[in-house]
Amino acid sequence: MTLTRRRLLALTAALPLARPGWAQPAALPRILCFGDSLTAGYGLGRAEGLVPQLSDWLAAAGRPAQLIDGGLSGDTTTGGRVRIEFSMRRHRPDAVIVELGGNDMLRGWQPAAGEANLDAILTTAGAGGRPVLLVGIHAPGGDPAWRRGWAEIWPRLAARHDTLLLADLYAPLAAVAPDDRGPLLLRDGVHPSAAGVELIVNHLGPVAAELVARVG
Repeated sequence: MTLTRRRLLALTAALPLARPGWAQPAALPRILCFGDSLTAGYGLGRAEGLVPQLSDWLAAAGRPAQLIDGGLSGDTTTGGRVRIEFSMRRHRPDAVIVELGGNDMLRGWQPAAGEANLDAILTTAGAGGRPVLLVGIHAPGGDPAWRRGWAEIWPRLAARHDTLLLADLYAPLAAVAPDDRGPLLLRDGVHPSAAGVELIVNHLGPVAAELVARVG
């Protein structure tokens, strides 16, 4: 049988209907990682920061997602409150990880101000029932009451907004003896090295996987 041009085009158009297995895979959930230098991967190579390492961790765990790096080095909860609406409009994520507050603490700011800012950020990030993961971090040395005030805001905010919670991103680093932390930190003694990020991601990964699972 001779195939005319019209017949060939008709057969080609019918192929996707005859072979449903050829359908394009569903798009991966879009997760906005909204934070400061810890999210942005300060001082690290392109594949060494928190976002790329977490992306690899999730893929290996069977929860692949498209992670969007919304980290800004030096940012505070005040800055995050200013830019969250623009970030949400720009990226239109399916879920959000919020990691801010470390720079507030380094500046000695009061936890009440940080809580108010984070409350506004979480309200915007979680609008419409969007899943959110709140990531806290332990306060550096200082007045015990001040440190306790910061430690208490993370679970309180998570309960108020019904978000997932990782109360202390740096918990695995804090668990390492001070004399052994050198390889896990950059020269500034504050930001994690690639090895430090790997340790942090192993701590963060399971909660982030739960966030991905909540994307409907």
